[in-house]
Amino acid sequence: MHTKKFFMLIGMTAVLAACAGTDNDIIVERPLSEIYESAYAEFNDEEYEAAATEFLQAENQYPASQWAADALVMAAYSQYMDDDFAGAIMAIDRFMRFHPGHRDVPYMLYLRGMCYYRQVSDVRREPGMSAYALQQFQQLVDRFPKSEYAKNAENKINILKNYIAGKAMYSARGDMARKNWPSAISRLQSVVQTAQETVMTPEALYRLTECYTAIGLPEQAYGYAEMLRLNFPDNEWTKKLDKKPADFESGAKTN
Repeated sequence: MHTKKFFMLIGMTAVLAACAGTDNDIIVERPLSEIYESAYAEFNDEEYEAAATEFLQAENQYPASQWAADALVMAAYSQYMDDDFAGAIMAIDRFMRFHPGHRDVPYMLYLRGMCYYRQVSDVRREPGMSAYALQQFQQLVDRFPKSEYAKNAENKINILKNYIAGKAMYSARGDMARKNWPSAISRLQSVVQTAQETVMTPEALYRLTECYTAIGLPEQAYGYAEMLRLNFPDNEWTKKLDKKPADFESGAKTN
């Protein structure tokens, strides 16, 4: 990705020395080109932890260099490849703080989203990182819609919205099994209101008709049934709804 920068950097003559006190107390910093050569060698050998350490050292020793931002990008990517997501996020946060207008901001937003995305757990557990990942990908799409990473981010957004809706549906089914109707209704309504484009919406509408029927509110049940038929006429949940007895609709139709 940034290999061409390395070859440009090799030609640089950057040897810095810092003196402290006497001639016997001289600390010579490694040249930036030497650090980069070592960092890329480690990276190419898939020694990502060592590569990240070297890239971070380059940024730490030469924070004013034109290569400081690039060093943070490579450090974050190396840590990501090493599954050190916490370290990658810290490097990305530092990049965003000191280089907010850099051309690699879209990539770093994408990489931060991927750090969270890779940590998304099973649908039966708490979503956790999914909300953070969704936020990062959405920020990327909103700020940089023409970025080369935007399309991939949009795909991840759709996956995450379905995941979050799936988690809500899983919890709602559990609430219904325990006859905790208020909690089930709240979760199902959140799916209908905030995740309308997901595959979970038809089932959420169907389950809402069941919940309101169970608590004796046929008008509300009928309303959600009609919403399901109107928006998803050929869906399997609509067909399942039409096979059920119309008890939940009778009250609304006769009132």
